[in-house]
Amino acid sequence: MAEPGSGDPGLFGPDSVTWQVHSDPMMWVAGVRALYLQALHPRAVRGVMQNSDFGADAWGRLFRTASFVGTTTYGTTEAAEKAGARVRKIHGKLGATDPDTGERYGVDEPELLLWVHCAEIDSYLQVARRSGFPLTDAQADRYIAEHRVSARLVGLDPDAVPADRAGMNAYFEKVRPELAAGEEARAVDDLLLRPPTHPLLIPARGVLWRRVAHLAYAALPPYAHELYGRPAPEPSTVTRQLRATGTLLRCIPARLRWQLPPKHILRAMARLGPGSRPAPYKLGRQLAILDESGEGGAR
Repeated sequence: MAEPGSGDPGLFGPDSVTWQVHSDPMMWVAGVRALYLQALHPRAVRGVMQNSDFGADAWGRLFRTASFVGTTTYGTTEAAEKAGARVRKIHGKLGATDPDTGERYGVDEPELLLWVHCAEIDSYLQVARRSGFPLTDAQADRYIAEHRVSARLVGLDPDAVPADRAGMNAYFEKVRPELAAGEEARAVDDLLLRPPTHPLLIPARGVLWRRVAHLAYAALPPYAHELYGRPAPEPSTVTRQLRATGTLLRCIPARLRWQLPPKHILRAMARLGPGSRPAPYKLGRQLAILDESGEGGAR
């Protein structure tokens, strides 16, 4: 067995912005925001609803996505590449049908993969920053650039993926005319507010989960609220709510949070040594590195 500190740092590595951001507990809120946003692309959400049991297994989809992100962030290079290969293989077999035109298309069309990728990365970044996670503008740009790696894993050409905030904003501006809250998006909205739950857990769902779902919805951009047709508090109010929630969740000791299966972070620390522990304060030490030219990550 390799000595701690001598292992494979994976695709990102302990010095990346991604390594620090993805350890934050607010990523769960960000993941739900991403689902709300992704559902607004009719072709993309149709591919999900026609090829999965999302309606009966919303929890499973959320946890599978979290596991994929954990593996690609903190796993070995081999584990991350295998996870990406599995996703590409599954997507390559799936298609969806437009009920209005009868058109049949693959769910792995670059246009759809790019939408899912951008909605996810934007959600992680927006929720992290608005909830108080310390990221400079340069670090936010570096985070987006780092995720051209994860875009490659799902089958995208990294050069066709936004590499900074300006590119991400331009992409969303371009794609907005294609977005709509159709029947499938409404179904996702209902499922996120009331996911199937064991009868004994319904009270907990009402007390805890709906607060997460409401906060994730509130964190969407204004045009998404307009499409869904449900109001949200003023952006400044949402930011205060996100910051309060982030402050509360970050009071839970990280070691305790990271004990939840499948323990990606703890396994990475065991592989690489205690110096690889994710921590926001490390970003302050990396400003000089992050301001240099070149692409992100410790490698």
